[in-house]
Amino acid sequence: MALVYWNPRREAESLQHQITRLFEDALVPRSEQKHEYLSTVPLAEMKETPEAIHLKLEIPGMDAKDIDVQVTEKAVSISGERKSEQKSEDQGETKSEFRYGRFERLIPLPARIQHTNVKAEYKDGILNLTLPKTEQEKNKVVKVQLEPAA
Repeated sequence: MALVYWNPRREAESLQHQITRLFEDALVPRSEQKHEYLSTVPLAEMKETPEAIHLKLEIPGMDAKDIDVQVTEKAVSISGERKSEQKSEDQGETKSEFRYGRFERLIPLPARIQHTNVKAEYKDGILNLTLPKTEQEKNKVVKVQLEPAA
Protein backbone atom coordinates (compact mmCIF):
# COMPACT_ATOMS: atom_id res chain seq x y z
CA MET A 1 0.00 0.00 0.00
CA ALA A 2 1.40 3.36 -1.04
CA LEU A 3 1.37 6.30 1.30
CA VAL A 4 -0.39 9.33 -0.24
CA TYR A 5 0.06 12.74 1.31
CA TRP A 6 -2.96 14.99 1.59
CA ASN A 7 -2.56 18.28 -0.24
CA PRO A 8 -5.31 20.76 0.71
CA ARG A 9 -4.37 23.14 -2.11
CA ARG A 10 -4.84 20.42 -4.73
CA GLU A 11 -8.22 19.52 -3.19
CA ALA A 12 -9.35 23.16 -3.33
CA GLU A 13 -8.23 23.50 -6.97
CA SER A 14 -10.06 20.30 -7.88
CA LEU A 15 -13.24 21.53 -6.20
CA GLN A 16 -12.96 24.91 -7.95
CA HIS A 17 -12.51 23.16 -11.31
CA GLN A 18 -15.61 21.02 -10.71
CA ILE A 19 -17.73 24.04 -9.74
CA THR A 20 -16.55 25.99 -12.78
CA ARG A 21 -17.38 23.08 -15.09
CA LEU A 22 -20.82 22.75 -13.49
CA PHE A 23 -21.66 26.40 -14.19
CA GLU A 24 -20.22 26.26 -17.71
CA ASP A 25 -22.36 23.22 -18.54
CA ALA A 26 -25.47 24.97 -17.20
CA LEU A 27 -24.85 28.27 -19.00
CA VAL A 28 -23.14 27.17 -22.20
CA PRO A 29 -24.15 23.67 -23.23
CA ARG A 30 -21.74 21.45 -25.07
CA SER A 31 -22.45 21.21 -28.79
CA GLU A 32 -23.13 17.48 -28.65
CA GLN A 33 -25.88 17.87 -26.04
CA LYS A 34 -29.52 18.19 -27.05
CA HIS A 35 -31.00 21.67 -26.77
CA GLU A 36 -34.59 20.58 -26.11
CA TYR A 37 -34.26 20.92 -22.36
CA LEU A 38 -33.09 24.51 -22.71
CA SER A 39 -36.47 25.96 -23.67
CA THR A 40 -37.17 28.93 -21.50
CA VAL A 41 -40.31 30.68 -20.47
CA PRO A 42 -40.69 34.32 -21.44
CA LEU A 43 -39.82 36.83 -18.74
CA ALA A 44 -42.76 38.99 -17.67
CA GLU A 45 -43.50 42.35 -16.13
CA MET A 46 -46.95 43.17 -14.75
CA LYS A 47 -48.38 46.56 -13.78
CA GLU A 48 -51.84 46.99 -12.32
CA THR A 49 -53.80 50.22 -12.56
CA PRO A 50 -57.39 50.87 -11.42
CA GLU A 51 -58.60 50.40 -15.01
CA ALA A 52 -56.44 47.56 -16.39
CA ILE A 53 -53.57 45.14 -15.99
CA HIS A 54 -50.60 45.78 -18.28
CA LEU A 55 -48.51 42.71 -19.02
CA LYS A 56 -45.21 42.80 -20.93
CA LEU A 57 -43.41 39.63 -22.02
CA GLU A 58 -39.96 39.30 -23.49
CA ILE A 59 -40.09 36.97 -26.52
CA PRO A 60 -37.18 37.87 -28.81
CA GLY A 61 -36.45 36.37 -32.21
CA MET A 62 -39.95 35.26 -33.12
CA ASP A 63 -42.64 36.34 -35.55
CA ALA A 64 -45.99 37.41 -34.12
CA LYS A 65 -47.72 34.63 -36.06
CA ASP A 66 -45.68 32.01 -34.15
CA ILE A 67 -46.87 33.17 -30.71
CA ASP A 68 -50.14 31.83 -29.28
CA VAL A 69 -51.83 34.00 -26.65
CA GLN A 70 -54.96 32.77 -24.87
CA VAL A 71 -56.77 34.79 -22.23
CA THR A 72 -59.42 33.88 -19.67
CA GLU A 73 -60.94 36.09 -16.97
CA LYS A 74 -58.31 34.86 -14.49
CA ALA A 75 -55.13 34.02 -16.45
CA VAL A 76 -53.04 34.53 -19.57
CA SER A 77 -51.37 31.65 -21.43
CA ILE A 78 -48.49 32.28 -23.85
CA SER A 79 -46.91 29.54 -25.92
CA GLY A 80 -44.83 29.10 -29.03
CA GLU A 81 -41.80 27.43 -30.49
CA ARG A 82 -38.47 28.98 -31.33
CA LYS A 83 -37.04 26.96 -34.18
CA SER A 84 -33.34 26.74 -34.97
CA GLU A 85 -32.08 27.58 -38.41
CA GLN A 86 -30.40 24.57 -39.96
CA LYS A 87 -27.38 25.61 -41.99
CA SER A 88 -24.76 23.33 -43.40
CA GLU A 89 -21.25 24.65 -43.39
CA ASP A 90 -18.32 22.93 -45.01
CA GLN A 91 -15.75 24.23 -42.62
CA GLY A 92 -15.58 25.54 -39.11
CA GLU A 93 -17.65 24.85 -36.05
CA THR A 94 -20.67 26.81 -34.93
CA LYS A 95 -21.28 27.30 -31.22
CA SER A 96 -24.58 28.74 -30.14
CA GLU A 97 -25.97 29.95 -26.83
CA PHE A 98 -29.38 30.62 -28.37
CA ARG A 99 -32.23 28.66 -26.86
CA TYR A 100 -34.59 26.81 -29.15
CA GLY A 101 -37.65 24.71 -28.55
CA ARG A 102 -41.19 24.96 -27.30
CA PHE A 103 -42.14 27.26 -24.45
CA GLU A 104 -45.32 27.84 -22.51
CA ARG A 105 -46.18 30.11 -19.63
CA LEU A 106 -49.38 30.49 -17.64
CA ILE A 107 -49.67 33.77 -15.71
CA PRO A 108 -52.45 34.07 -13.12
CA LEU A 109 -53.96 37.54 -12.94
CA PRO A 110 -54.54 39.46 -9.68
CA ALA A 111 -58.02 40.62 -10.80
CA ARG A 112 -60.77 39.52 -13.18
CA ILE A 113 -60.52 41.02 -16.65
CA GLN A 114 -62.73 41.53 -19.68
CA HIS A 115 -61.08 38.79 -21.72
CA THR A 116 -62.98 39.78 -24.85
CA ASN A 117 -61.46 43.31 -24.91
CA VAL A 118 -57.76 42.50 -24.62
CA LYS A 119 -55.37 44.57 -26.74
CA ALA A 120 -52.04 43.08 -27.87
CA GLU A 121 -48.99 44.53 -29.58
CA TYR A 122 -45.77 42.72 -30.49
CA LYS A 123 -42.81 44.90 -31.38
CA ASP A 124 -39.03 44.47 -31.07
CA GLY A 125 -39.37 41.17 -29.21
CA ILE A 126 -41.71 42.57 -26.56
CA LEU A 127 -45.34 41.46 -26.31
CA ASN A 128 -47.53 44.13 -24.66
CA LEU A 129 -50.97 43.10 -23.43
CA THR A 130 -53.55 45.53 -22.07
CA LEU A 131 -56.11 43.61 -20.05
CA PRO A 132 -59.06 45.84 -19.03
CA LYS A 133 -60.61 44.99 -15.67
CA THR A 134 -64.28 44.07 -15.30
CA GLU A 135 -66.60 46.71 -13.84
CA GLN A 136 -66.85 44.67 -10.62
CA GLU A 137 -63.06 44.79 -10.19
CA LYS A 138 -62.88 48.52 -10.94
CA ASN A 139 -65.40 49.26 -8.19
CA LYS A 140 -64.01 46.75 -5.72
CA VAL A 141 -62.61 49.30 -3.26
CA VAL A 142 -65.21 51.04 -1.14
CA LYS A 143 -64.50 53.90 1.26
CA VAL A 144 -65.79 53.13 4.76
CA GLN A 145 -66.71 55.99 7.11
CA LEU A 146 -65.44 55.57 10.64
CA GLU A 147 -67.67 56.74 13.48
CA PRO A 148 -65.96 58.02 16.62
CA ALA A 149 -66.35 55.72 19.60
CA ALA A 150 -68.80 56.93 22.24
